[in-house]
Amino acid sequence: MKLVTLLSAAVLMTTTLAAGEYDALGKAVRSAWPSVGTVAVVCDSAAHKGAIDAIAGAMPGMKLIVVDVKGQQDMGKALSTLGTRHPDAVVLVAGDKVAGDGTGGAAFLIQRMAAAKVPTVATTEAAVRQGAVLGLGSGTGGKLLANAKVAGVAGVTIPASASQI
Repeated sequence: MKLVTLLSAAVLMTTTLAAGEYDALGKAVRSAWPSVGTVAVVCDSAAHKGAIDAIAGAMPGMKLIVVDVKGQQDMGKALSTLGTRHPDAVVLVAGDKVAGDGTGGAAFLIQRMAAAKVPTVATTEAAVRQGAVLGLGSGTGGKLLANAKVAGVAGVTIPASASQI
């Protein structure tokens, strides 16, 4: 019984952290690019339901497109879906094994989206170093980080308050 209680508490704490993790990022996206109306998330949706819900809650009024990927073999299909659905920005989910920060899938996604003039945003410094245009969250130490080079390719501006990497 004690083990079940401890595991339940850990799950609830993780959900709470995920819920707040994207709030600041959502505000930064709305502030930097007020015209963003559609945001896409590419991840293993079953494994990251809490993060998807948190992103939806952090970006009220924006349409959320969820592209489910289970492995690298799904990345081509994901890009095709994004090309058809035309999101204004893509949010990386930290820890996703397929398209999360630091993965080959994330690099592939970031490059293709920037070339299509769609910025990618995340909650970690690693993602910004990898090519996400903006990063803000616990993985950035609470600082707004920006990748000016990729912002130029994606054709978007970065906030003056952002620290450039």
